[in-house]
Amino acid sequence: MSRAEFAGTMPVSDGQRFDDAALGRWLDTHLPGFAGLDRLEQFRGGQSNPTFLLTAADGSQYVLRKKPAGTLLPSAHAVDREFRVISALHGSPVPVARPLCLCSDASVIGTMFYVMEYAAGRNLWDPTLPGMTPSERRALYDEMNRVMVALHTLDYIAAGLGDYGKPGNYFARQVARWSSQYRASETERIEAMEKLLQWLPANIPPGEETALVHGDYCPRARAEVCGDSISWRSAFRARRTISPPTVPARDGRRSSRACGSSAWPTTSSASPVSARAS
Repeated sequence: MSRAEFAGTMPVSDGQRFDDAALGRWLDTHLPGFAGLDRLEQFRGGQSNPTFLLTAADGSQYVLRKKPAGTLLPSAHAVDREFRVISALHGSPVPVARPLCLCSDASVIGTMFYVMEYAAGRNLWDPTLPGMTPSERRALYDEMNRVMVALHTLDYIAAGLGDYGKPGNYFARQVARWSSQYRASETERIEAMEKLLQWLPANIPPGEETALVHGDYCPRARAEVCGDSISWRSAFRARRTISPPTVPARDGRRSSRACGSSAWPTTSSASPVSARAS
């Protein structure tokens, strides 16, 4: 798909429409300083949790993320988990947009949702970063590494996320889940898979530590950097990082400093090795 199919916003699609008047009334009551809803747009591109740009009557902008409509799996599309983790991370060395309010009352717009500050930035879809100099590309990837280190070294217990996931035995639990999912969906016996199903549980890495991991942090797809970063869903892809589009560095070039990350639905406490391996 082309960059144009994912960049920017568009009118809200028919399948994602909801009662924007009801949303405006709820925000008037629950979002301090909200000047009234003037415009609602949908961000382009695929999101497991639909994401919208809200523009208030005074020009202020916000981002709304909600569960998709329809019947969902019990633990899927947990926007309340997203809101909890960015609330815990805000103000830490891990850059996230400022969380503003969470609505768990599905009667307002049909699903649970939350609102956070809007962070404008560039969408860097090609991980080779064409058109940039080697030093500019290096700075962006160094910044991605810096943020991943900040996330993995964060004291998640002190941040109030001690019960956010199951500590320990991460690889064993993942292998067991993958194996059961494979058994539930297999249509024929494949000898190579049988060998893999035996090899994996017998070769779990020793010395596992626990850290907060994003779940989708890897240098592919889209990148948003300081002035260009955007969401915390499940992990940290280049596309999950937002950096500023117009903030110049000392040499006059754009800054590579991450100012946020978006979409965190699969974030959990797990082995940081698993994030590095992905």
